[in-house]
Amino acid sequence: MVITRKTRKTDPGKREQNVEFRGVSGGALLAGAVGAALLLGAWSFQYIGGLAPCEMCIWQRWPHGAAVWLGIAGGFLMKRGTFAPASARRIAYFAILMIALSGLIGVYHAGVEWKFWPGPPACTGFGYVPGSADFRIVRCDEAQWRLFGISLAGFNAIISLTAAYFAFTLVKGAKA
Repeated sequence: MVITRKTRKTDPGKREQNVEFRGVSGGALLAGAVGAALLLGAWSFQYIGGLAPCEMCIWQRWPHGAAVWLGIAGGFLMKRGTFAPASARRIAYFAILMIALSGLIGVYHAGVEWKFWPGPPACTGFGYVPGSADFRIVRCDEAQWRLFGISLAGFNAIISLTAAYFAFTLVKGAKA
């Protein structure tokens, strides 16, 4: 995957410049951007939509937070040449691993919601709903919202695992 931006200079003596988004830094940036987008989406459903997260929803957020820091900060530092190639590749793979981990937790959570397997014993807890003065019990085995039969945990699994695959192919295909 290559995203190229071409800029033209008004000075006829200057040539076009290409800025490419690919390779190790591109994979890290993709993982970080997807993590950031999914975290913003989860927070939007919580604080704007009023859906309190269950315990397993919170589990899915931690790897995304790590991917944001590793992917975005690491990706920009890689583009600047701050890291040795081997270190840059390790950082990118770790950011991708975090996205994949959240996706796998999402698969587990969606399976618990569909009653394919039992959830953890402490699968109920108190959740905060913005604008509400009280806490309410939020169960991990009951989806609060679905679109086309897919819960938020299911969407997290689909998006995270797909993004991890594409980010991995960017990093793996990059020249050493």
